[in-house]
Amino acid sequence: MDESVVVIGMDPHKRSATIEVMAGDEQVLGRGRFGTDAAGYKAMMRYAKQWPARTWAVEGCQGIGGHIARRLVMAGETVVDVPPKLSARARVFATGQGRKTDATDAHSIALVGVRMAGLRPVANNDQLAILRMLVDRRRAIGEDHTRMTSQLHQLLLDLIPGGAKKDLSAAQAKVLLAGVRPRDEVGKTRRRIAAELISDLERLYQRKKAANKELLALLKATGTTLTQLNGIGPSAAARLLVEVGDITRFPDRNHFASWNGTAPIDASSGDNTRQRLSRAGNRQINRALHIMAIVQLRNPSEGRTYFDRRKAAGKTSMEAMRSLKRRLSDVVYRTMLHDAIAAGASPGGQRGNDSDSSATGPTPHTGTSEKPQPGPATPSLRPALPAAS
Repeated sequence: MDESVVVIGMDPHKRSATIEVMAGDEQVLGRGRFGTDAAGYKAMMRYAKQWPARTWAVEGCQGIGGHIARRLVMAGETVVDVPPKLSARARVFATGQGRKTDATDAHSIALVGVRMAGLRPVANNDQLAILRMLVDRRRAIGEDHTRMTSQLHQLLLDLIPGGAKKDLSAAQAKVLLAGVRPRDEVGKTRRRIAAELISDLERLYQRKKAANKELLALLKATGTTLTQLNGIGPSAAARLLVEVGDITRFPDRNHFASWNGTAPIDASSGDNTRQRLSRAGNRQINRALHIMAIVQLRNPSEGRTYFDRRKAAGKTSMEAMRSLKRRLSDVVYRTMLHDAIAAGASPGGQRGNDSDSSATGPTPHTGTSEKPQPGPATPSLRPALPAAS
């Protein structure tokens, strides 16, 4: 961070934002708490104008901090995203304990903004913003479908001996329900609610179809080739695009795997060398990679071949699955990097831009892909600057 630029660390909430202004030598220049309504936002901007050269470091721009980060970007401000885990670590080192207050949170966020180079800048990308809303909506429709289908199966089990088959469509459920004529009041109520659920599911199918069509059109406009990968559908491709953002921010494929939680953690002790599952990372991307692996295992594919080969080598099913997901993470990274370069983005000397991995298949030939989480990338947290004399 340029020492002539002050960093305004922000701990955002729904109705308030606590800020701390920090110079490049980590001297605190000011702090305050402001509302996020129109009046509070205006007061905060008036206060911040004391420092013309400023950068806002906002925690959780993909979550609760998104609403105010977007307002700042639209106003022409420079904003970087501070991951909550990173600010939490800085808070422990700065205070000696992990107690949380809005003021200490803003201080730790400002420290990260001053010390850390390479934080992800928040951009006003309308295409990705629309894509995020559409994929969130599509996921909500899917969750509603699962919930309604489960309720319908429960009702049909009481109305029809043995219930209905697992993969049941609304049309099939309507045919089954047409042959049910309960005589008691309880049975009649069950049938009425089941009929209402079937009607709701039919309307949900139409919304799902429209959402898929809109999502596919927007994905086509992005020029992504993710949907050409075996096991990546429109929803998974959209989720990858909105969560990853700029793929070139990852120094290599190993850091990408660490970020999405597919890189195993070294758990060796003494002569016992082993690795364990990482439960960290972006769980939404991890879920997309898991679905990709499941799809490939259901059909003859390179992923299925690789899985069987790992099993034959003595791995358990869970270990072979983790290895497969780690390899698929490399495929996704390579594909997104190629898309970014094709779109005109510079790879920036990415260390992951090696030639021993292929995006044409689901199992790139990367001999070190099962390594544990990588070490820190360069640049990393730099030491605190000496105080100005």
